[in-house]
Amino acid sequence: MDIFSVLTMIGGLALFLYGMDVLGDGLKKLSGGKLEIILEKLTSNKLMAILLGAGVTAIIQSSSATTVMVVGFVNSGIMKLSQSVGVILGANVGTTVTAWILSLAEISGTGFFMKLLKPTSFSPVLAIIGVIMLSMAKKEKHKDVGSILIGFAVLMFGMNTMSGAVEPLAESPAFANILLMFSNPVLGMLAGLILTAVIQSSSASIGILQALCVTGAVSFQTAIPIIMGQNVGTCVTALISSAGAGKNGKRAALVHLYYNIIKTVGFMVIFYALHAALDFAFMDESISALGVAIVHTAFNVVAVVIIAPFSSILEKMVYITLPETQEELEAQKGKKMVQLLDPRFLSTPGFALEQCKNAALDMAEYTREALFLAIQMFDKFDEKSAERVIELENIVDHYDDEIGSYLVKLSSRDLTEKDSQELSVLLHCIGDIERIADHAINIVDGAKEMVGKDQSFSKKAQEELAIYTGAIKDIVNTTILVFQETDLKLATMIEPMEEVIDYLSEEVKKRHLKRLRKGKCSIEMGFVLADLTTNYERVSDHCSNIALAMLQLNEDNFETHEYQDQMSSKDNLMFMAEVKHLKERYQLP
Repeated sequence: MDIFSVLTMIGGLALFLYGMDVLGDGLKKLSGGKLEIILEKLTSNKLMAILLGAGVTAIIQSSSATTVMVVGFVNSGIMKLSQSVGVILGANVGTTVTAWILSLAEISGTGFFMKLLKPTSFSPVLAIIGVIMLSMAKKEKHKDVGSILIGFAVLMFGMNTMSGAVEPLAESPAFANILLMFSNPVLGMLAGLILTAVIQSSSASIGILQALCVTGAVSFQTAIPIIMGQNVGTCVTALISSAGAGKNGKRAALVHLYYNIIKTVGFMVIFYALHAALDFAFMDESISALGVAIVHTAFNVVAVVIIAPFSSILEKMVYITLPETQEELEAQKGKKMVQLLDPRFLSTPGFALEQCKNAALDMAEYTREALFLAIQMFDKFDEKSAERVIELENIVDHYDDEIGSYLVKLSSRDLTEKDSQELSVLLHCIGDIERIADHAINIVDGAKEMVGKDQSFSKKAQEELAIYTGAIKDIVNTTILVFQETDLKLATMIEPMEEVIDYLSEEVKKRHLKRLRKGKCSIEMGFVLADLTTNYERVSDHCSNIALAMLQLNEDNFETHEYQDQMSSKDNLMFMAEVKHLKERYQLP
């Protein structure tokens, strides 16, 4: 094997790794974070968790990606450690699918259909289809499918290039001696471990081993310990990912490590003890790429079947290594603040964006609680409730900072056009939600001023404000529902409500002036009322902004000002009818 063959092999390896990366990215984009959402929600049953872990890993072609995601789930409190165990066990089975796909390269036969099944026959077809889809498709999903096809074609081309480059090694005594050295179980296991740890992909390292099998010089004696080491080496990615995580995240990574160490050491002790006693004849035979796939799958499936019933032992081992401290338990009780936004999710933009939405919904709920509690202050003021409003506003500010920073980081990732639009809309929405919480503070200040002056609104003013307040609560509740459900039909109802709230604001002020002229209200309370109505108007404006943002997200070429002009136009009979209906509903006494 000369220098040119070595360069060809390196080039094939580069294409192989790049193809695997493109394939994985395309699959992740196509799933749009849905696989991770399913994984998050359906892991309470151990068997279901194992099946989901295997399924998701088989689809995204990376056990490392799945386990890193699980570390993020556990670290952020989305998933319990006990739930993560099943997913991790399943991920180790799902990753074996890649080896079966790569073993297609060994298909032989002279018939048309047999030749058609060979990757060298259909990969070029997939590549040209992928290029056409990527360059001509308008929809993001079609482009993602194109990326998947190109990634698969490049992957198989790299595999064939590697196999062709190493084929001359079959006649090399030096290569045979190196492989003979790796037939030592310990050295072979270390070789597999180091290779997988370096490239951080057990699927890729298995592929490299399968490419070497074309030489015919790789025996079962050599391949088995390398495969065992590859299973341990794949834990490195999750361990690196857990470095910046809390204790729960580190525990999830340790579950992955301990499971792979236990199954690998256990298998090697039992297998080589039996080999010493029975002298397996097949150990000196050459192993094929298909043989590697069979050994890899059988080993992982049997390990799951044996260890799954005793998976609670893995949890106990992890808690012995990293015991729960009293400080940790206390911290968990009051810990809610934006746990969903784990940096590990950034590698899966679709899911990361979904987590941002969930955090924004929490933020909206805190804002609603703050606003409604602040409004109550005008009926019955107490310091404890006022402090709670301030506390809630601080929480909302924290959410705004955390979500905003996270979205900025996410914006630098490779987002689909739809995800990019959602990100922009979400940034606008959290700003409006945060401003509503600020108005809650202003309302509390007004209530405090009224109590400090030992004054109150007249009975008539209280009746009017009760109706006005009801309209504000309704628009806030409707807006949060629109934000939560992405209900576009309901979103169109916000603008008429905002119009009526502006009308109510003017009416309340006019009626106050009439009472002021008659000496039934004081000037001081007029200032308080003016501040309150201003804050109410601003709240409704922010609700309108959120609804418009949601409509903008789901309608192409949506122009906010044009929409508002059309909605408020006297020619818009539906809008005018809805405004009339709402005026009757919120009619002042």
